[in-house]
Amino acid sequence: MSRVCALIRHGAYEQLSNVPSALQPFPLTDSGELEVREQARAFGCWLRETGQKLDPVIDTSTLLRAWQTGQIYLEELQDFFLAKPQLRSFSALCERSVGAVANLTITEIERVLALDPRFTTPPKHWKSNSDYKLPFDGAESLLEAGERVARHVLAWRDSTSQGVKLIVGHGAAIRHGAFHLNLMTMGDIKGLSMFYGHPVVFEFVDNQPTRKRFGDWKQRHILNMNQDVPD
Repeated sequence: MSRVCALIRHGAYEQLSNVPSALQPFPLTDSGELEVREQARAFGCWLRETGQKLDPVIDTSTLLRAWQTGQIYLEELQDFFLAKPQLRSFSALCERSVGAVANLTITEIERVLALDPRFTTPPKHWKSNSDYKLPFDGAESLLEAGERVARHVLAWRDSTSQGVKLIVGHGAAIRHGAFHLNLMTMGDIKGLSMFYGHPVVFEFVDNQPTRKRFGDWKQRHILNMNQDVPD
């Protein structure tokens, strides 16, 4: 059986400076909203050309920027849903949590680590390190965040829902989820990112390699591959 899923990164939002994306509660910017609408309309052209229809339930993370992105897709693609569309929010689709230090700046987080004799100095570029987990309650590594995203996608894949599934989340968590789903390699995680609001569409077919149907990953500049670029 063939199942088609669109993985979508939220649009640009009012992000605090030098703060890990984590669980920031802010909305899309005006330009971010416009960009998502353009991306949704371009995706609609592909749906029309290929005769595809959409699963009426759009899954988003619980964070406002992802929910708003899903709402824009709902508004722009009304004609493609198999039934009246709706949004459902899931914590499993959120960005990597840094736990008790959520929404502190990177400098403040490193200061807290230095003040606590129980903790060691974090590795360089710890924010983009796939394996590293901050030693605070509720924190997780990027790979752990990706694993819960992958579990969510697999639960959909094994369900009886129909149509192309829209799943709206966050760049780093989606990329690490894609690694767990064998859609990219560990090396790809550092070399690739995601465009705001842009769907990357995969077809899951029983006993066959997964096939990309629409959309592109964003190529990251080689000089920025190890920098702590927000997702």
